[in-house]
Amino acid sequence: MKKFLLVEDSQIVVKIIKHLIKDEPGMHCDVAMSRQEAESILAKNGTEQYLAAVVDLSLPDAPDGEVVDITLKAKLPTIVLTGRMEDTLRDRMFEKPIVDYIVKENRFSYEYAIKLLKRLNGNRDITVLVVDDSKISRHFTKTLLTSQLLNVLEAEDGKDALEIIQTNRDIKLLITDYNMPVMNGIELTKNIRKDPARNDLVIIGVSTHGNKGLSAKFIKNGANDFLTKPFSHEEFTCRIIHNIESIENYNKIRQMAYSDYLTNLPNRRYFYEHCDSILESSKEHGTPVCLTLIDIDHFKKINDLHGHDIGDHVLIVFAEILSQSFSRFLFARTGGEEFCVLLQGLNLNKAATLLENFREVVEDRIVMLETCNLSITISAGLVESNGNQIDELMREADQLLYQAKSNGRNQICWDAGA
Repeated sequence: MKKFLLVEDSQIVVKIIKHLIKDEPGMHCDVAMSRQEAESILAKNGTEQYLAAVVDLSLPDAPDGEVVDITLKAKLPTIVLTGRMEDTLRDRMFEKPIVDYIVKENRFSYEYAIKLLKRLNGNRDITVLVVDDSKISRHFTKTLLTSQLLNVLEAEDGKDALEIIQTNRDIKLLITDYNMPVMNGIELTKNIRKDPARNDLVIIGVSTHGNKGLSAKFIKNGANDFLTKPFSHEEFTCRIIHNIESIENYNKIRQMAYSDYLTNLPNRRYFYEHCDSILESSKEHGTPVCLTLIDIDHFKKINDLHGHDIGDHVLIVFAEILSQSFSRFLFARTGGEEFCVLLQGLNLNKAATLLENFREVVEDRIVMLETCNLSITISAGLVESNGNQIDELMREADQLLYQAKSNGRNQICWDAGA
């Protein structure tokens, strides 16, 4: 994370800010106690190394907020942190493309400023699509978004927006006007929600006063939020932050639901939800696909002799080997010491060759421990799909895995006549 520039003449405030960021990983600041010092620091260091600026409005040589123009001219996202609460001053500041205006009231004011800085840092990886047939409105919204370091794309109507969304999967937030030619905002929202893969796309509807019931209509058709024009700078900023945080919370929950808690590999649920489309595509296009079930040999003995902590470490090491070896395929930890891989695009012979190479890699790998070193082996069952459903493939692969264990382990069993 880049450091930020703090322009503040109060030693107490500087001390509070430094205290709050000391436990924030990678967060640092340079301090300027006057306008002249701020200009000197920017001239000496350049602006590229700074994420943003946090500035006071009452400095010895800039008593009326003049330093804001300095930081904005340097193209630094600027957060105003001040003890001045005059409405006229606040309105004048919001005529400029500042990030936010925070009044120094208590500890929460300073914590909110730090939260904004962390939000700015995260925003650099988020793309927003603004859809509006008015070029002036698009430009205004884009200015507010870019002040928060968000990446912004533009579309003139719903039809153009759909095309952009289909070709750019990085878009996480959509802000759409209602009244547009070709396709209005609600129709756009309906079309987006037809694709379950875009359920994580946050949609904010926008329209002018006078459209009664429009906010409810937007939300009933799949929008997450609604703003009425003209909206205030502060309201817009708060809504954007709130909705981006909802994206991140959704992704965290999804990650937890689809990931194995120990190895961080995809889990059984993720595997089952994604393998059907691969099997269906393979059947439709006549391309081969194989399934293998892999089991770590004598894993219970490792737990019994060395303890479950060592067993967990072995699983983590094995998961790293698996993910590196099969990175282009769908794989998962299905439970305990059992893993599965769906080898799309490979027939039985090629899959068996790849799997045998993997078995040798595992056998040659030494798991380094504090008290001893371990080596592990695997057994696997491999089957090719002939239009089978996943449950049937799993049963067949499991039978072959059992056969590999019965034959002495450290081997792969597959039906060469399949």
